[in-house]
Amino acid sequence: MHKTSILKIDQVTHDVKRFRIAEPEDFAFNVGDATEIALDEDGWRDETRPFTMTSLPEEKSLEFTIKGYPERDGVTEKLHRLKEGDTVLIADPFETFRYEEPGVFIAGGAGITPFMAIFRHLDKTGKLAGNQLIFANKSTADIIYKEELEAMDGLKVDHILSDKDTAGTHHGEIDADLLKDLVPDLDKRFYLCGPPPMMKALEEVLEELGVKADSVDFSD
Repeated sequence: MHKTSILKIDQVTHDVKRFRIAEPEDFAFNVGDATEIALDEDGWRDETRPFTMTSLPEEKSLEFTIKGYPERDGVTEKLHRLKEGDTVLIADPFETFRYEEPGVFIAGGAGITPFMAIFRHLDKTGKLAGNQLIFANKSTADIIYKEELEAMDGLKVDHILSDKDTAGTHHGEIDADLLKDLVPDLDKRFYLCGPPPMMKALEEVLEELGVKADSVDFSD
């Protein structure tokens, strides 16, 4: 594990924070990679949790976008209590998603984080066209990086809200009918990330719609 320091903390939504962390020496990662983070505190150094880098490899520091869960009083909530200048422990990076071709990204809540570096890289290199994001949240207040995502040239963004029926969004759950409406041509690659129950339901929906399993990449 590498010991490193928190450079900056910003509030992204009411329960999500962005952490800028000093990049350890020889920490080489690719777009879509993740690492394990632990608190640098007695009794917590072995309690690691996986987080995806939402920054790009060429940046001078690492960015992590982390949702807190106050009701659990676990690692993420303790991370949310840290301050700039505090230290954390991070492991070497490992592969999660690899972008292969334009497709449909379906994210639930904090499941957007593995896709952010991919979108930022494609946006920076002018290769974002042809990609679609279907982003499920409870309400508008829960949408992580809403303005940034909607400003990305070439990315089609559809918001699905389960708790609020808000203008400009779709209300309810992501089911077969909604997917057929949003993705008329299902002969695409699908990238999925969200809570396990959502991922299981989506796998079943995509199978029902005839999407081949080898066209689906998913993580949770």
